[in-house]
Amino acid sequence: MSETGTEGDEPQRARIRRAPKLGVFIGVGIVLGVLASLILTSTQKADPQVGFAATAGYFALYGIAVGALVGALVGVILDAVLRRRSREAVVARDRMGGDGPSDGTPAA
Repeated sequence: MSETGTEGDEPQRARIRRAPKLGVFIGVGIVLGVLASLILTSTQKADPQVGFAATAGYFALYGIAVGALVGALVGVILDAVLRRRSREAVVARDRMGGDGPSDGTPAA
């Protein structure tokens, strides 16, 4: 059987764009949020009954939440900007036919 002339072989239009990885933006936001909370906590005088580590850990939780939110917002805004810069291209599916295995390696 031959697969030539099927509907899937016709050229189609597709959008080409760069998409940011939101997980990376959220991760960087978390790290920067924790660092900012540690810096801000270290500039203030610690309560002797609680201690610095407990106070810093408590405020690091806020740094994680705020940092993740800011990182996600930056990623979404960057995605919207890059979506406007997307281009359209004509693409065609290239089907490999023949007697070789399905992984694309030539038959022996």
